[in-house]
Amino acid sequence: MSAPRPENMRSPLKAWLHALEATAPIERGQAPILPLLIDTLAERFDAAPALLARDVSLSYRALAQAVSRYARWGLAHGLKAGDVVCLLMENCPDYMAIWLGLSRIGVTVSLLNTNLTGELLAHAIRVVAPRCVLVGAALSAALEAARARLPSTLGCWAHGAGDADLPRLDLEAARMPADRLSDSEAPAPSLEDRALFIYTSGTTGLPKAANVSHFRLMQWTHWFAGLMDTAPSDRMYNCLPMYHSIGGVVASGAPLVGGGAVVLRERFSAREFWQDIVQERCTLFQYIGELCRYLLASPPQAQETRHALRLCCGNGLRAEVWEEFQRRFRIPQILEYYAATEGSFSLYNCEGRAGAIGRIPAFLAHRVPVALVRFDTEAGAPVRDEAGRCLRCAPDEVGEAIGALSRPGGQDGGRFEGYADPEASKQKILRDVFAEGDAWYRTGDLMRQDEQGFFYFVDRVGDTFRWKGENVSTGEVTAVITACPGVSDAVVYGVSVPGTEGRAGMAAVVVAAQFELAALRHHLQALPAYARPLFIRIVPSIELTGTFRLKKSELALQGYDPARVSDPVYFDDRALEAYVRVDGALYERLRAGSLRL
Repeated sequence: MSAPRPENMRSPLKAWLHALEATAPIERGQAPILPLLIDTLAERFDAAPALLARDVSLSYRALAQAVSRYARWGLAHGLKAGDVVCLLMENCPDYMAIWLGLSRIGVTVSLLNTNLTGELLAHAIRVVAPRCVLVGAALSAALEAARARLPSTLGCWAHGAGDADLPRLDLEAARMPADRLSDSEAPAPSLEDRALFIYTSGTTGLPKAANVSHFRLMQWTHWFAGLMDTAPSDRMYNCLPMYHSIGGVVASGAPLVGGGAVVLRERFSAREFWQDIVQERCTLFQYIGELCRYLLASPPQAQETRHALRLCCGNGLRAEVWEEFQRRFRIPQILEYYAATEGSFSLYNCEGRAGAIGRIPAFLAHRVPVALVRFDTEAGAPVRDEAGRCLRCAPDEVGEAIGALSRPGGQDGGRFEGYADPEASKQKILRDVFAEGDAWYRTGDLMRQDEQGFFYFVDRVGDTFRWKGENVSTGEVTAVITACPGVSDAVVYGVSVPGTEGRAGMAAVVVAAQFELAALRHHLQALPAYARPLFIRIVPSIELTGTFRLKKSELALQGYDPARVSDPVYFDDRALEAYVRVDGALYERLRAGSLRL
């Protein structure tokens, strides 16, 4: 089976130009906000499908009517511009209708991670100080369990029938008029007003609520619509969580602004994926790299090459997965990109170069300056010279990616809208970087850039650790481990060993029946000695966050103590040239520092 032919790909230059054309009115401040645009789209596409789920679907007309009803529900309950409402629901068409409707009247809707419970859920609610919480019936128990940690005056409404003794949002909204909301009822917010709070989905620490303006919503949806060239004939398959910027805004909004439809699923299923794609006649798929890896690891299905997909768009697709995924499933084009909910810039790989996260064409470099600066792993900050300025990386040198922020009244540079917490916002800005008074957004991501200008993701800043006086990239070590026969998944992290400097490498690996520890150890000789994991933990699976990011911090905290870890853990005994099982006695020797590492 041959790979898709290059001529099936759209010209990268055309993709960039189309995206620029689509977003030009937004940049000039001459575009409506997204809720108002939905009304216009309803007039144009009327009964055409907009949001499709297994049990309910909304046409463009029905979506616009639902948006108006939820807006009027908010007004009826005294909600006004500047108020905050939290939304805790699983993927469904009404999810988008709710936040569109409430943001239409100036309310900020805070999209809560549906995986949060207890104190984590309560914290996410408290940090945005909402007037009320709207909860899907399936998640009402999680909210109820957290209510003791929340203000007693906080109002709660349920969407859908359930056990919770809460007033029904859906039933009340259904009784509201469905015609277009007038300015006399509620003036529309401006593009600069905040529409959403979307929480950062990092693997450590408590989530931070990022400010997302109406400008950002319009920019995201239209930029991706331009890059993907979305049209009324398109159907996007979206199984990513709608509480995140990709699943909730990009994958849902980009097809809609082009007149297409969005096929919503509550969660990803490798077993049902290709059947869904074929039956729903999907032409687009929004991926996270892990989903592509899951599909590649699944047994062959008859439907997997009978699809109508023309493009898969997403991020985190590793080079070793990319080419085989595209070849096996006959994907005409992959659009990989790099972005962050709160980020000041994005990178796009319109050329289809496997492994690259994107580039910025020369004709756009002045508009959004991006740089890689040398990073001190031990200090946890960029390196500065004697004059206090940061140092740019040479080609293929690893450094932290930063994006220039526009100055007041300036045209060039990116936007950083910050978080609900002003202190957290300050920590993301690097000042006096290359000149006195300049300001740059810190991504916290380590990258390298090749001679052609393509960027490659290396690691998160906190994921690179130091061992034996050398910096160890967890991403690079993971790539080597997962290429070993018998290893189906892996995550690499650093752990402390008493009596040593830095952190030793440890890998949690998911293995198949044919896996051999000795073969893995031999395979790892391809790495420098300092980068080879000192500990191997065999796990049945690797837990991910709701947005498919690895929960490294929990694994690192558990370490290699057999009293705390039920999984088998092995230590690389360099004298024996073999991995040996860590038992209580060996653990005590490690803790006492009596072994030479």
